[in-house]
Amino acid sequence: MTDHVAEPDIERTADMLARARRVTVLSGAGVSTDSGIPDFRGPQGVWTRDPRAERLSTLQAYVSDPEVRRESWRQRAAHPVWRARPGPAHTALVALERSGRLFALLTQNIDELHQAAGSSPDLVVELHGTLHHVECLSCGRRAPMGEALERVAAGEDDPACPGCGGILKSATISFGQELDAGVLLRARRAAVEADVLLAVGTSLGVHPAAGVVDLAAAAGADVIIVNGEPTPYDDVATSVLRGGVGEILPRLVRDLETVRE
Repeated sequence: MTDHVAEPDIERTADMLARARRVTVLSGAGVSTDSGIPDFRGPQGVWTRDPRAERLSTLQAYVSDPEVRRESWRQRAAHPVWRARPGPAHTALVALERSGRLFALLTQNIDELHQAAGSSPDLVVELHGTLHHVECLSCGRRAPMGEALERVAAGEDDPACPGCGGILKSATISFGQELDAGVLLRARRAAVEADVLLAVGTSLGVHPAAGVVDLAAAAGADVIIVNGEPTPYDDVATSVLRGGVGEILPRLVRDLETVRE
C-alpha cells in the first residue's frame, strides 16, 4: 500500500509535533496491522468479514455459553499475537518517546507490541487490557496467558480457575464489561494535560476510549488523526492524514530532535 499524503501536509503536522512538549498518543488496531494482526472494523476487519465473531467478545455470551468459551480458547491459542513482531508504527512511537515529547501512550490494543518495540511500560496505558494474561471472573486471580494455553494444549477446552474453579477469561475488556476506573482516569488526565493528542490507527468509534479526543480538544490541544479510514472526529482535528499508519508515522517523527528544557 502506498500512501499519497502530500509532503506539505506531513511537514505541517510534523511541525506540530516538533513544537509540542506533551504529546498524548491514542493508538488503535491500525498500528498493529503491519505486524499481521487484523483490525476489527476496517474493510478486511475481523468483524467486517464475520459479524458472528463479535459475539466472542461479548461478556454475557462468554459467561453464559460454554461453546463461546471453548471457541474463544481455540482462537486465543491460534492468535497471531504470539508470532507478531513490532512494526514501523510501533518503532516510530518509540522515536517519539526518545525525543522527550511523549507524555502518555494510551492504547486500545491488547497485543503488548508497544512494550515489545521499546516503549516505556510506565507510559503505556492499556485501555482494553492485555491478551498476555488471564483473569478469573469470580476471584480476580491473574496469571500469565501461557499457563492457561498450556492446559488447553493438554486437552482442557475450557480451563477453569485453579484457585476457585471460576471462569477464566483473557485480561481484556469485552463488550458489556467496564474499563478499569483507574486506567480510564489516568487516560483522561493524560488527554487534558497534553498539548497534542495524536490518534493513530483507530476508528475512534469505541467509547469511552474515543472520548479522550473530545477532552483534549476542549482543553486546547491540537488533535492529529492518522488513519486509513474516516473517523467521527475528523472535523475536530487540526490535522487529518489518511493512509497507512506504518508509512505515515515514521515520516512524522523522522526529523524530531530531543526536547531541551
